[in-house]
Parts: sequence; C-alpha cells; structure tokens
Amino acid sequence: MNLVTIDDIHAAAKRVAGVAVRTPLLPQGWATRGELWLKPENLQQIGAFKIRGAYNAIAALDEPTRARGVVAYSSGNHAQAVAYAAKRFGVHAVIFVPDTTPRVKVEATAAHGAEVVQVPTAEREPAAHALVEAKNMTLIPPYDHADVIAGQGTAGLEIAEDLPDVDVVLVPVSGGGLASGVGTAIRALCPDAKVYGIEPELAADTAESLRTGERVEWSMERRSRTIADGLRAQPSALTFAHLQVVLDGIITVTEDEIRSAVRTLATKAHLVAEPSGAVSTAAYLFHGDELPSGKTVAVVSGGNLDPKTLVDLLS
Repeated sequence: MNLVTIDDIHAAAKRVAGVAVRTPLLPQGWATRGELWLKPENLQQIGAFKIRGAYNAIAALDEPTRARGVVAYSSGNHAQAVAYAAKRFGVHAVIFVPDTTPRVKVEATAAHGAEVVQVPTAEREPAAHALVEAKNMTLIPPYDHADVIAGQGTAGLEIAEDLPDVDVVLVPVSGGGLASGVGTAIRALCPDAKVYGIEPELAADTAESLRTGERVEWSMERRSRTIADGLRAQPSALTFAHLQVVLDGIITVTEDEIRSAVRTLATKAHLVAEPSGAVSTAAYLFHGDELPSGKTVAVVSGGNLDPKTLVDLLS
C-alpha cells in the first residue's frame, strides 16, 4: 500500500494556499506542564481542518471530472468543507449526513450551495456510493483518500515550519485522515518529535486496533455514545496503515475530560471548540503522566457546535 509522502503534502500546500487559513500556533501562558501551543483549526472559514483535505482532493481532479460534480458523506465538518470547496470551483455537490448531525452543521453546509441529504448514519456511505455510480460523479471521502490525507497534512507542515523544535504533537483521531497527514509531515520534518493520537474513551476503536495490530470493528451504536460527534468514524485500511507508522502512541480521554477541555479552551485560550476539537487539549490537561515532556502542540481541530450545546458545556 502506497503511503502519502512529504512531497505529496508540499504539493497539497500549494493547492490550498489562499483557501485554507494558515492557522498560527498560539502559546498558552496558563499551561502548567511545560510549554503548550494550540493549533486553532477552528478558525478555518468552515470552522474545522477539513477544508484542507477536501479542497486539495477537488483541486487535484481534472476539469472534466470535476465538472460532473462531487459527492461526500460526513458527520458534518467534511460536509461543510466539500460544499465550500465545490462552491469555489463552481461545481455541484451532494452531501449525505446522518440524521443526527447537529443543525448548525447541516445549515452551514446548505448555505454553501450543496444539496444536503439526511439519512440514518449507517446509510450515508452506501447512499453516496450509489449516487456516484448512478450519476458518474466523484466521491470525496472524509479520510480514505490519499489527496485528502495530504491536504490534512498541511497542518503538520505548518507546525513544523512554525515550531521546528517541537517535542510532542497531539492530534485527534477518528477516521484517521488528520493524524495520518500531520504525523507524516512531523515524521519527515521533525524526526525527534513524538506524535500522539487522541481518541474518546467511548469510541476507542483505534486504540484497540493499534494494540492488537489489526483493525478492530466497533459498532456505530457503541461509537455514538461519545459527545465528540466528529470522532465516531473508524480508520480505513489506508489510514490505519499510516497510523501504524506515524503515531508514537494513542491516548483516550473521558467524556468529563472532554467537557472540561471545552471550558478551558473557552475561558483560558478564548477559543470556541467543539468536543471533537477539544480532545487533544484534554489529553494535555489530564494525561500528562502518559506523555513526554517538552514543547507540545495540541491541534484544536474544529469549533462547529450548536449554541445550546456550547451553553450546556460552559455551565
């Protein structure tokens, strides 16, 4: 299996330049254990890192293929990213999302001009594949695609450029595209740094898979228990192959730790993070004994959540 390379990530960086925000590293003076920087991907125009991979994948298509339109399935953030990228290219996009997707994500996706179809969670991927087959459109998957992984890796490229002596990088893990891409970039450019994937305890299929050395299936019902709705997917064969190479370890965080991290990010870092985006900060806050010391970067992967949920988390 061919893995994404640093050259692929450099190529992606050229494609996404001027579209994906080059988010800064924000030093956190309140941090009590070593030095901490946050990589605020919640500041992307669509509120999450997903724009990097979606835009890179669509930009890499030839014009006739792109003109036939694109299809995606998503828990929400990838949906917005594909819709936004498709609008930039002036092509039609159809997005299948679970019928449990937060309303804020559905409305934001539709606002970019995409056709949004809500279906039961287990039906979103089959429905997307069926439409691709019927209409000869192109599927832009949320993580199981080399161009998507390379696009997400541009966040790691920026970390390496902005903090070349970084010691530890903490990255949320779900389908594994972000961790695969960021890990590939850090491995190539900061070989002494350690990369840790962070996962909710209630959706820890990747942690179990890495322990056993093979992908372990968790039911959607089991994974859906976590408040981190963007971290309920499972790695594909492609992303799992990357994770086995680029991760030094994986940390699981509890629901209470995630909630606390959302509050900490809001009150101390002045960042609005969705639960999925707060897991890396949760690992820093509550699992320091499982992590190496040194200069640490926690990726805040997204900030799209319903206002009511935010109020509940901050109360």
